[in-house]
Amino acid sequence: MKFYKNLYVGDTIKKPNKIKRRLKNHAKQLKIYVIILSRGADQLEICHSILLGQPFYKKKENRPFVIGIAGDYDEAVEIVCRIASEAVEKNGNADLKRYLFPESQTAGKA
Repeated sequence: MKFYKNLYVGDTIKKPNKIKRRLKNHAKQLKIYVIILSRGADQLEICHSILLGQPFYKKKENRPFVIGIAGDYDEAVEIVCRIASEAVEKNGNADLKRYLFPESQTAGKA
């Protein structure tokens, strides 16, 4: 599992490093949602942290790239909206992958 260098953290998250460590170890965290980089045409996905404990995500080629962590689904939506607002303000469009990884020629390959 990889984490975005400027990880977005929700206001209700008090110990982000502890949560990151638990996510890496696939520990169950009932009140944590993650924002991950989509592998397909979509840009970002919101999922419950327990989903990342499935065998699919434990394989090296399927490890998720975590952009943000939140205390509940609504907070995760707020973070995605904040990322989208920042992208529109900076680039004039809502291409979130290109905003998050401007140095990458193929956005999202970071």
